[in-house]
Amino acid sequence: MKAHPAMNTPIEKSPAITALTGIRHGFFGRRGGVSEGEFASLNASRMVGDDLANVVDNIHRAVMALKGGPLPVALARQVHGTNVHVVTDLLDPDNRPEADALVTDRPGIALGILTADCTPVLLADPEAGVIGAAHAGWKGAVGGILARTVEAMEALGAARQRLHIAIGPAISAANYEIGDDMAATIRADFPDAARFILTGDWPKPHFDVPGLVLDQAQALGVAGVETVGSCTYASPDLYFSHRYATHHAIRTGRQIALIARS
Repeated sequence: MKAHPAMNTPIEKSPAITALTGIRHGFFGRRGGVSEGEFASLNASRMVGDDLANVVDNIHRAVMALKGGPLPVALARQVHGTNVHVVTDLLDPDNRPEADALVTDRPGIALGILTADCTPVLLADPEAGVIGAAHAGWKGAVGGILARTVEAMEALGAARQRLHIAIGPAISAANYEIGDDMAATIRADFPDAARFILTGDWPKPHFDVPGLVLDQAQALGVAGVETVGSCTYASPDLYFSHRYATHHAIRTGRQIALIARS
């Protein structure tokens, strides 16, 4: 790995979660890391073809930007499903559990979610000391990954009336065109999500995944819900976007969202 000068690592935060005692969190984009080329510069994924040493450095930089010290990071093998893994100890980065959400009541471990258009969600009940992180692609969103995450946190002692939820940068409906078959499947199998299929002036339907996740969060009866950041596709200088990369025939990295309790 080449030597790189020290640089700031930009971080976006929920004001409400920032105000909570003992909770550190942040949504990171693509800036402030050491990766180069298509992965420039804060790529946090080992699975996209980037140099492993760069990825390790990038995750370390993100963790240190939380200002809580060099915490270990728990990451899952995300599969666009609805499984929630309860983190009870450090996770082996080479043998990650298959899950799309992580929850814990253990201090000193940062939970991480990787995205590049899907919706990252961070959750915290500071009184119970329970935190969560969820990856909501369209399949996870319609399948109820957010509600499952909250239920797993409640099993650890959290109470939803104390829960704060932050929804991070994701692809907007304007840039997320879907096929007619996919739209028909959602309408048939997940009718509660059907109103987030938008037509407008587009030739094909579009799906508002972050809007769906926001609606689901607000329906949970939690203490507060906030959105952070902007459209990943529309801001390729700020965020990694899988769809943008596909449209431009390039590879792309993954940004990380982190939450930890002290």
